[in-house]
Amino acid sequence: MKKRRVIIVTDGDDFAWRTIQHIAKEIGGRCISRSRGNPSKLTGEQLVELILQTPYDPVFVMFDDCGAVGEGAGEQALKYVATHKQIEVMGAIAVASNTHQNEWTKVHVSIDRNGKLTERGVDKEGIQEMELGRINGDTVYCLEQLPIPIIVGIGDIGKMGYRDHVKYGSPITKKAVEVILERSENGGNRHKQHPDF
Repeated sequence: MKKRRVIIVTDGDDFAWRTIQHIAKEIGGRCISRSRGNPSKLTGEQLVELILQTPYDPVFVMFDDCGAVGEGAGEQALKYVATHKQIEVMGAIAVASNTHQNEWTKVHVSIDRNGKLTERGVDKEGIQEMELGRINGDTVYCLEQLPIPIIVGIGDIGKMGYRDHVKYGSPITKKAVEVILERSENGGNRHKQHPDF
């Protein structure tokens, strides 16, 4: 059976939903609208069922723990989806937040609020931080444990001081999607500046 190609998004609020819906429509993919929620409401099993019913890919699926420390419902669902035998994860958009708990992940590349690719992490506003190759965020700490070929860090989807607002075409999130699609077409090679990831 053909695997369904999925892009994971670690945010599920209304701004993220509108942004991802817009970009999915632009590229001919699909967004699982029922995966929106802050926090996530559907289980991994329910999400896989919806993904397999979707006629086009890539399929965007949103996961959100609403700031819960540790493994919340969003991360449990994410792990189930990412390891399902009928799912091929193309990449993940790891969304930064203000959390400075133990919630962080390594990223292969980040995109700042000006649309610049960087090896540094970014904060919620999309401003580059000092950390190399990692971001703080909610619903992100399990990403690097999963079979995800590329993880792209960005600021808060649809926001970043209106620079990513959907009325402007959400250029930052769109660029993150383009990076994932480009890496996928090139065989899923990881970001060259981080060969140890």
